[in-house]
Parts: sequence; structure tokens; C-alpha cells
Amino acid sequence: MDSFVMSATSTSPLKTVQKFPWVGLIALAGAVFLSVTSEMIPTGLLPDMSASLGVSEAQIGLLVTVFAFTVVITSTPLTALTRRWPRHGMIVGILVVLAISNLLTAIAPDYTFVVVSRIIGGIAHGMFWSIVGAYAGHLVPKEQIGRAVSITLGGGTLAFVFGVPLGTFAGHLFGWRLSFVFLAVLMLVGAAVVWKFLPKVERDDEAHPKRERGVARPKDPTIVAVIMVCLVAAVTMIGHYSFYTFVVPFLTDAMGVPAASVGGLLFFYGIAGAAGLVIAGSVFGPRPQLGLVLALVVTGLAVAALAVFAAVPILAISAFVLWGLAFGALPPLLQTRLLHTSSPAFRDTASALYTTSFNIGIGGGALLGSVIFDLGGLLVLPYFYIGLLVVSLALVFVIGRMTRARALAA
Repeated sequence: MDSFVMSATSTSPLKTVQKFPWVGLIALAGAVFLSVTSEMIPTGLLPDMSASLGVSEAQIGLLVTVFAFTVVITSTPLTALTRRWPRHGMIVGILVVLAISNLLTAIAPDYTFVVVSRIIGGIAHGMFWSIVGAYAGHLVPKEQIGRAVSITLGGGTLAFVFGVPLGTFAGHLFGWRLSFVFLAVLMLVGAAVVWKFLPKVERDDEAHPKRERGVARPKDPTIVAVIMVCLVAAVTMIGHYSFYTFVVPFLTDAMGVPAASVGGLLFFYGIAGAAGLVIAGSVFGPRPQLGLVLALVVTGLAVAALAVFAAVPILAISAFVLWGLAFGALPPLLQTRLLHTSSPAFRDTASALYTTSFNIGIGGGALLGSVIFDLGGLLVLPYFYIGLLVVSLALVFVIGRMTRARALAA
């Protein structure tokens, strides 16, 4: 869920915008929707792909790790190499590459071929998130950046509400390969929509042609606190994806949910996550520290209830939906906390660090989840998740003390 990481800063000069660019931002949100769906769709099709390719469910779960770690390894150097390329054209090209990646997955004769196709997708996905973070900010003046970023983030939320559940449903109905074909076709449609409706933005080096280079700058006083927020994001996502990567087997095995009903439950989980996103922005936006504490506590309680009452359908399903609600608030609250913590001059770098930590969390979570699944079994995963949530909660309190101490010193 690199699928929920956005930069709320723009280094372009202040622009005078006569009309809010709804169409362009919706096109950008659509690209986010497709990219996040492509990243997470193996989690919904895990049993089907496992049976078809003749590998374990844990190995299919590792596809999320491969995808995320490819992002971590390649996004920074490729971003540096392509810094002078037009961003609008790159987003179009990236969606085309993601379409090819999903098509290759659909025709894969074996597991190794699937891994290669996911690596290609991970490279494109990493490039996408290195661009899209600032793109929304470039489309609007500074006072509208938060609004623009929220709209774009909605594409990632909708991927969990509709993308993954619909992909899971299509996979069960038509076969997992056709599910990837459908996604590839949608990627090409998305590329056409972005090319047509997303306004082009000025590149950063063009916006600041006379920027001084090689000039030493003093160390930013917020670096340590920013790194702490990134650490919270990484630890939280490791815990989440260690469990969520294998949520379908948990639903069908531990909870006894029929395979045909899994898509519906994932849909309600996504709806709850969307509600959590709205609550985070409308209620806790000015108070991200309080929001983070509450979201982490409720997430932990919901996962604990899910593990303890897995065999009691009403309680388990209620806990599952509550988990979706609480976790849905975490990514926007983490990003808001990041921006409140960082100095304005350090926000672009802080957002890049946050993106990396988020993907380390996704990939590391899927990897650790696979190991724990193989060694300890499915029912150990929620307790591992709860343990990491406790660590994250402790780090959030430390960040609060650091922020207060810096404010008093100022």
C-alpha cells in the first residue's frame, strides 16, 4: 500500500488556478487505483494461483514481497536517471508497462515466469509512486494541495474497496488468469484517460533553472523525528501485511467463510477502510498524534478479537470490519503526522523516505508472514501483528515527546 503514500508538497512556483482541476485529479486517482490494484491483487487470488501453479500459498504470498522490494531497490536510482523526462508522459508509459506486466502474469507457464512479470510490474510501480506524490501538488496552488492530495489518495482506497474484491470475484468466476487480463486492459484504458485528461506539469528543474547546486545546507532539526515516523510506518506495515497477505486463507480456514463469500467480505473491509480514511481527514486531521494512538489501539483490539473469536461468525466478521475501519485511518494519519513533524524545507525528502519505509513494510511483512505461516501456522500471524502494533504505539509516544520538546526549545 505503497497504494496510500502521497507527498503534500510542491516545489513549483505558486500557480493561479481559475478552476479546480477535478477531471485531471480524478484521472490521476484512477491511475493510483489501477497501480494499487495491480500490487495487491495476488492476495485475493492466493489459493487459486497456488493450486494452478503448483506452489504453496506462502510462495504466492511472496509475490507481494517481490513486488514491494523491487520498488525499494529500483525507484530511487531510476527516478534519478529519469529526472529530466516529462512526468505526464512517464505516467502514461508506466501504465502501459503495468499492463504488459499483468498480461505476462496471465500467460505465465510457471511460478518463475510469474516472479519475473511481477518484478517488471514492481519497477513500473516504483517509478509511478516516485512521480505521483508531487504531481497532484503541481496541479494546484499551495492552499489547495491538501484537497488535491486527498482526492488522489482516494484512488488507493478505492482499490481496496473495489479493485481487489472485484479482482478476487472475477478470478473465482473466470479464473485468475483472466482477472489479470482484465486488469491489463484497464491499465491501457487508464493510460489513454491520463494522456487525454491529466494536465501536464512543469518539471522541477525547469521551474527552478537558477537553483544553486553544491551549496552545503545545515542539518535539518526534524530529521530524527521524521525517521521515527518512517520507522512507525515500516513497523506497522510489516505487521499488517504479514497478516493481510494471508487474509484469504484465514477467512476460509480459520473462520470457515465459503470461498464464494470472500470477495464480499473484502469489499466490506474496503468500505470500512474508506470510512476510516474520511474519519482520519475530517476528525483527526488537525490532531494526527491522537488519531494515530486511537487507530493503533483499535486496530490491535480488532485483530485480537478476530484471532480469539475466529470460530464465532458474528464476532469475527464484526472484528474484521472494525479492523478495516481502524487500519483505513492509519496511512493518512501517518502521512499527516509526517508533514506536521517535518520542517517545510525537508518535506520532499521526508516524503521520499516515507515511501521507501512503506514499501519495506509491505515487502517485509509479506516475507515474514510467509516464514511465520510455514513455521508456526496461520493462527500465529495475528498475534505477531499485535506485537508490532504495540511497538508502533510506543514509538508514536516517543515522537510526541520529541515534538513537544522541540516546540518548547523553540
